[in-house]
Amino acid sequence: MPDNNSFDSQAFLKTVTEKAGVYRMYNLEQEVIYVGKAKNLKKRLSSYFRKDVNSVKTKALVRQILAIDVTITHTEGEALILENNYIKKYQPKYNILLRDDKSYPYLLITQHKHPKLGMHRGFKRQKGEYFGPFPTAGAVWESLRLMQKIFPIRQCEDSYYKARTRPCLQHQLGRCSAPCVDKISVDDYAQQVDMAKLFLRGKSSDVIDMLVDKMEQASLALKFEQAAQYRDQIATLRKVQQQQFVSGVAAEMDVIGVYRQKAQVCIHLLFVRDHKILGSKSYFPTIMAEDSEEEIIAAFIGQHYLVNEAFQGAIPKEIVISHAIENAAELGKLLSIQSDYEVKISSNVRQERKQYLKLATTNAEQALITRNSEKESMQKRFEKLNEVFELPHEIQRLECFDISHTMGQQTVASCVVFNTEGPLKSDYRRYNVVGITPGDDYAAMSFALNKRYGKVTDVDKLPDVVFIDGGKGQLARAEEFFQQLALDRTPLLVGVAKGESRKPGLETLIMAGSHQLISLPGNSPALHLVQHIRDESHRFAITGHRAKRQKNAKTSTLESIPGIGAKKRQALLKYLGGMQEVKNADVKTLEKVPGISTALAQNIYDALHDN
Repeated sequence: MPDNNSFDSQAFLKTVTEKAGVYRMYNLEQEVIYVGKAKNLKKRLSSYFRKDVNSVKTKALVRQILAIDVTITHTEGEALILENNYIKKYQPKYNILLRDDKSYPYLLITQHKHPKLGMHRGFKRQKGEYFGPFPTAGAVWESLRLMQKIFPIRQCEDSYYKARTRPCLQHQLGRCSAPCVDKISVDDYAQQVDMAKLFLRGKSSDVIDMLVDKMEQASLALKFEQAAQYRDQIATLRKVQQQQFVSGVAAEMDVIGVYRQKAQVCIHLLFVRDHKILGSKSYFPTIMAEDSEEEIIAAFIGQHYLVNEAFQGAIPKEIVISHAIENAAELGKLLSIQSDYEVKISSNVRQERKQYLKLATTNAEQALITRNSEKESMQKRFEKLNEVFELPHEIQRLECFDISHTMGQQTVASCVVFNTEGPLKSDYRRYNVVGITPGDDYAAMSFALNKRYGKVTDVDKLPDVVFIDGGKGQLARAEEFFQQLALDRTPLLVGVAKGESRKPGLETLIMAGSHQLISLPGNSPALHLVQHIRDESHRFAITGHRAKRQKNAKTSTLESIPGIGAKKRQALLKYLGGMQEVKNADVKTLEKVPGISTALAQNIYDALHDN
C-alpha cells in the first residue's frame, strides 16, 4: 500500500478495465513518474499494490503515486507504440530512458547530371541513393575521404559546382574529375559513379574486375595516361580491401551487446551493412538497479527504433540481442510494418552472429569501464582544484566564459558548464553580443554575464567557480558586474591568462579581489581541469562565431541591396547558376531574371561593381 494516503488504490482498482492499454502514474507535483503497458490493465495495476511486493523500485514508485490514468488500446502492439511515445514525451523517472535523439548520418549519391557524393542526415527527401546508416558523422567523413582517393566524384555543394569557370583545387589534387568544367565526359563520369555505388554496396571485387578490363582496353588503345589512372585506382582498392573486415553471411543487421554494473549499464550497438562492419556506438541509458537485462533491451529497441522519427529508414532486417525478450515477436511485427520489410529479432544465435554478439558485449564492457574511469579522473581533478582555491565547501559546478569575433564583427560569447562528471552540454549557452562598440571585449564580457546571471535571485543556482578567459581587464569587468547584483553569495571569479608565449601549460590564474597570480605545475590535475574547460569554452565560442559569419557571408551581398528580398535573391541565384555568375552578369542579363526590372537590374549591377 502506498504511504500517500491521498491516493485510494482500492477504489481506483475497482474502476479499472481488464482490456489492453497504457497507464501513466503521477506524483504530487503532477509529473509523470512511470509509464507502462499491459494486456490486462486491471491485473497489471493490481500487482503494484499487493502486500507481498518485494521490489525496492516498486515500493519507492508506489509511495509517490498520487494519481493514475489509463488509455485503452485495441491491440498489444498499439499499447507498445503508445507506451514508447509517452516515455519519449515525459521522460519518467522510473522508466529506462534512452537520451539520444540524433538521427544517423548516411552517404548520399544524388540524381544530378553529375551526381554529388556527400553526407545526409534526417528525412530522405532528396532524390538519390542512400548508403548506411553510419554510427557517427566522423565515420561518414572518413568514408568520404576514402572515396575521394578512389573515385573522382564531386563532393562540392551545388551552388559552388554551378559557379565554377575553371577546375578547383580538388581537381589539381586528383580527387575530383572536374565535371563542372567538362574535364570528363558524362558517360565516363557516370561509370565512376556506378563503380562508387558498387563499392558502397560491398562489391569491391566487382569494381576491381571492371577497372582491370578498362585498364587493359586503355593500354591496347595506347592511352597510357588513362591506363595509369585505372592502375592507381586498382591499387588503392586492393589496399582498402585488405583493411576492411568482410563477413560471411550477415548482410544487414544491428547487434546489441549489454554490460552492466549494478545501476549502471552500457548498450553497445554494432552496425553491419553490406557484409562489413560500418562502425558502432555506445549508449548509457538511465536505469534502476532492479531493471533486468531483458527489460533494458526491450526498452532500448522500443525507444531507439519504434517511435523515434529520427531513425526512420535505419532499421536493419535483423536485430541480434544478447538476452531473449518477452515481446520480441510483437516488436518484430511492428518494426516490419514501420520499415515495409520483414525485421527479425534474434537472441539464441550461433557461429558468425555469436562472434558479433561477443564483440558487441566486450565493447560495452570496455565503454562502461572507460566512462567510469573518466568520471573518477574528473572527480580527482575537482578535488585538486578545491585544494588550490581552499573553498569552505566542495566544488560541484564550474562555468567558463569566452568571447569570439573577427575584427569586432559577429561577436559571440560562450558559456560552458562542467560538473563532477565532466562537460554538462545541456547547460551550454551562446549569446549573440549586440549593442556594444565593435571589438570591445570588456563590454562583450559584461553583456554575456548579464545574459547569464542578470535575473538570478536564488544564490543556490549560481556556480561555485566562474572562469573568465582573459586577463585582469576582463576579470575586473566580471567583478564589477557581480558587485552590482548585490547577492548574498557570489561565485569565486578566476581569470585565465594564457601567458607570454601562449603555450599550453603556462596559463596563469588570476584570483578576484586581490588579483593574486597562481601558476600551477604542468602536471597538476587542477591545471588540466582549467585547461579543459577553457579550451571547451573557446571551441564553443568560435564554432558559434564561424556559423554566424558564414550565414552573414551567404546573405549580406544580395539582400543588402534595396529591393532584393529572399525570393528575388533565390531567383537570381537559381536563374543564373550561383553568386559568381550574378557578379559576372551585365544589366541586360540581370533583366531576364523573373521579377527583376530594368531599374532593379541596374541597382544590382552598381552594387556588385561599386569600387
